[in-house]
Amino acid sequence: MGGEILGVRGIRLYEYVTVYDIAHRLPSIADLRNLCRSLAMLDAILSPDWEDRYHSFNAAWADGEEMASMRNGTGDEYSIVFSVAGAYIRGFDHEAPMSPCDNDGEPWPGVIDEVPEVFKPFVEEPAFTDEDDVPVVTACLWREATDDGWRHGVIGFPAGCSDPDGTTGLFGLLVDRSPEAFQRFAEDYYEVPADLEAVRDVYALRPLSQKLVSSLNPEVTLADLAEDIAEIGYPQPVQDVI
Repeated sequence: MGGEILGVRGIRLYEYVTVYDIAHRLPSIADLRNLCRSLAMLDAILSPDWEDRYHSFNAAWADGEEMASMRNGTGDEYSIVFSVAGAYIRGFDHEAPMSPCDNDGEPWPGVIDEVPEVFKPFVEEPAFTDEDDVPVVTACLWREATDDGWRHGVIGFPAGCSDPDGTTGLFGLLVDRSPEAFQRFAEDYYEVPADLEAVRDVYALRPLSQKLVSSLNPEVTLADLAEDIAEIGYPQPVQDVI
């Protein structure tokens, strides 16, 4: 096991990992979807300005499709599309040795070569490609609805590289799914206290109350969050009992 390193802000991983390791650590599709909705809701409360958020979730991204996304503000990102067919994950670390920028402008061999036909439209999705229609990807996983686990391509990773596909930094909060992990991340990224009990409630997808929202951000009201709640598909709020 390698030395301690910092992956996602505030999330400490203890070895460099690749998509091979992530595939064994991700939860079921349903649990991943719930986690992504929780992350997006927490970020909506902590960061009223959408442009400054780390996590987002659109429950009506396309007909029959939902999308979770992450942007860290420095060029790294992931997108997860949930559909009847299953789930498709695209990750991109702009500094990873396996970036298309360092591979003659093409995705690294094996990263997307074996993506099933049912997910091929997501590989070519304009939102996930550059101006030359090249997929912007350094790590890719998928899981069809009938699969018993997450899958990935057969990849020959570049020799002598730690974190070759960027997964060490991209997927920390999807691997460490504890409320404590989000608390550490939020206090580092947003530089504000994050009430652990409130984080636990949102991780459990409990309907929001004004008391819960105020414990995370006293400047935000339930009314302020109405559009975000609808977009994320988070359970509707409840009225506080006085």
